[in-house]
Amino acid sequence: MDKEKDIKEVDNTTNTDQEQNENNDVSTEQEQAGQSEPETENSVSDEVNSDSTETSDIEPTEKTEATDQAKTKQGEQLNSEEDLAEKDHDDEHDDDHHDEDYSNYSKEELVELIKALAKGDNLQKADRVAKEIKPLYDEIRNHERQQALEKFVADGAEESDFDYKPTELDNRFDANYKLIRDRRQQDLKSREQQKETNLKRKQDILEKLREFVDSEETNISFEAFKELQNEWKDIGTVPGAYAKTLWANYNALIDRFYDNRSIYFELKELDRRKNLDSKIELCERAEKLIEFENLKDAIKELNELHHEFKHIGPVPKDEQEALWQRFKGASDAIYARRKEFVDQLKVELEENLVVKAKLADEVQEFVDFDSDRIKEWNAKTKDILEIQKRWEATGGLPRAKAKEVNKKFWGTFKTFFNNKSAFFKRLDAQREGNLEKKKELIAKAQELKESNEWQKAADQFKQLQRDWKEIGPVPEKYRESVYKEFKEAADHFFERKRSNNSELEKDYEDNLKKKEEICDKIEALANGETEDLDTLRGLQDQYMEIGFVPRKSITKIKNRYTEVVDKYLNSIKGLSKEEKTEIKLENQVNKLLNSPNADQKLYRKEQTLRKQIGKIENDIAVWKNNLEFFASSKTADKLKDEFNAKIKAATDELKVLKKELRMVRTAN
Repeated sequence: MDKEKDIKEVDNTTNTDQEQNENNDVSTEQEQAGQSEPETENSVSDEVNSDSTETSDIEPTEKTEATDQAKTKQGEQLNSEEDLAEKDHDDEHDDDHHDEDYSNYSKEELVELIKALAKGDNLQKADRVAKEIKPLYDEIRNHERQQALEKFVADGAEESDFDYKPTELDNRFDANYKLIRDRRQQDLKSREQQKETNLKRKQDILEKLREFVDSEETNISFEAFKELQNEWKDIGTVPGAYAKTLWANYNALIDRFYDNRSIYFELKELDRRKNLDSKIELCERAEKLIEFENLKDAIKELNELHHEFKHIGPVPKDEQEALWQRFKGASDAIYARRKEFVDQLKVELEENLVVKAKLADEVQEFVDFDSDRIKEWNAKTKDILEIQKRWEATGGLPRAKAKEVNKKFWGTFKTFFNNKSAFFKRLDAQREGNLEKKKELIAKAQELKESNEWQKAADQFKQLQRDWKEIGPVPEKYRESVYKEFKEAADHFFERKRSNNSELEKDYEDNLKKKEEICDKIEALANGETEDLDTLRGLQDQYMEIGFVPRKSITKIKNRYTEVVDKYLNSIKGLSKEEKTEIKLENQVNKLLNSPNADQKLYRKEQTLRKQIGKIENDIAVWKNNLEFFASSKTADKLKDEFNAKIKAATDELKVLKKELRMVRTAN
C-alpha cells in the first residue's frame, strides 16, 4: 500500500507540471515545423532516470537509508545531464538551420529548388525552406505583374481592364508549394496520431508492470520484465503533456519491482556489470570523438551515444558517478571544440560583413549608369562581374545581417542588368526599324531593276545605295539575306544596263584611259622624289571617282595603281612606316569598296582579319607563358631573346591587322 501511495503521490506532484507542459506544448503548425518533438525536451530527464533504478538496487536491510542517498545523488545527476541533453538539442536545431541564402536566386532557380524539395523526404526542411523562398518568389512575381500592368497602361488600356495570368513557372511553383504544405500537414497529423498510439502502448506497459509489482508470486520471470523494459524503450515519443508523468510512474514501478523482488538482485548485478561494460565502451567511443576531424559528424555521433547511454540501463552504484563524469568530460571537450569553432566562425562572418558591405556600396554607382554605346555597357558589365567574383569569394555573413546586405548588393546588381537589358531592347527595336527601312529600299530596287530609263534608274540606284549605307545595321540574322536581295536587284539592273548600252563600253574605255593617265602621273611624281602627300591623296580621289573599266582590264589597272602608289609612298622619305602602312590599308579597303559585291567581300575580309587577330593573340599568350618557364642561363637568355623578338613582331603585325579591321568595319 505504501508503494501504491508513492505512485499516487508521483501522479499528484506531476499534475501541475503536466498542466504546464500542456500549455507550453501547444504550438502553432509553423512552430512545430521548425522545432524538435515536444518529448525531446523531456528526454533530458529521461536520460538521467534510466539510471534511477540504481537507487533501489541495494541490500534489503539497508533499503531506506540507501534509497534516500541514491535519490539525492540522482537529483544532482539530473541537473548535469539535463544541461548536456539541452545542449545536444540546441546543436541539432542549429545544424538544421545552416542553410543557403536564396535571395539572389532567379525565378527559374526558385522553381527548380521547390520542385526538388517537394520530391525530397525531409519534410521539415522542405517546409521551412519553402516558407523562406515563397516571399522571394512572390516579390519577383509581383514585379513582373507590375511591369506587365505598366506596359498594359502605357499601351493605352485602362488599369481596371488588366487581367494578369500566372505563367507556367508560377503554376509549377504554387503547385509544389501546396504539395509541400499538404505533405507537411499530413506528416504532423501522422506524428500526433503515432504519439497517441505510443501513449496507449506505454500505458498498457505500465499496467503490466503494476501487475508484476502487485503480484504475490515470487517466481515472475525476470526476462519477461526485461522484455517490457525493452518494449518501452523501443516505443517512440508521446504527447508532451503526458511525458513527464508517464516517465515518473515508469521509474517508480521499476524501483518497486527491484525492491520487492530482491531474489533477482544477483541477476540485476550481473545485468549492471554488462551495462557497465557497455557504458565504458560508449565512454571510449566518446573520447575518440574529441580528436575527430569532422566536428559536425562528431556532434551527430555524440548525440547518438547519449541516446544509447540513456537507454542501456543502470550500472553498479559505486561506478555510477565516475562513469558519468568520464562520459560527461568527453562530451564537454567536444562541445568546447564546437564553441571555439562557432566563436571563430562568428569572427570570420563579421569580417566578411565588413568586406561585403563595402562591395555593396561599391556597386551603387552602377545603378545610375547609362550609355548609348555597346562598348561602354560591356566595359561596365566586366567591372561589375569582377566585383561579383570578389563578393562570391568572400564567404558567408551573420544571419541577422545577411538579408539586408544581400538585398542591397543583389538589388543593385539586378537593376544594372535590367537597365542593360532595356538598352539592348531599344537597340534591337532600332535595328528592327532599320530592317523595315531597308526592306522599303529593296521594294524600290525591285521596281527599278527592269527600268529602261538607264541613266535615271542608275542615278536612283546610286541614291538607294547611299541611303542603304546611312540606315545602319539590322538584326544579325537578317543581315546577309536583306543585303543579298538588295544587291541582286541592283546587279540585275546594271547587268542589263551594261549589256544593252553599247555606248557604255566606250565610257569604260575612256575610264580606263583616265585611270592609266592618273597612274602615269603618280609614277612620274614618284620618280621625281616628291614628298607631297596631299598631291597623292588628290590623285587617289580622282582615281576613285572614275567609273568602271572594261572587265578584262580590271585586274591589270588595279595592280598598276597599287604598284605606283606603293612606289610613290616609298619615295617619300619623311613618311613613317606606320603612315605608309595606313595609306596602303586605305587603298586595299577602297579597292574592295569599288569592286563588284563589295559588301560581301568586306564581310569576308572582316571575318578573315578576326581569325588572323585571334591566332596572333593566342600565339603571343603562349609565347609569354613559355617565357615564365625559362631559368637564368645563357641558353635560356638566348631563347628568351628569340621569344621576345617573336612577340614584338607579332605585336606589330597585330596593330596593323586591328587598324585594317577598323577600316573595314567603318567601310561596311
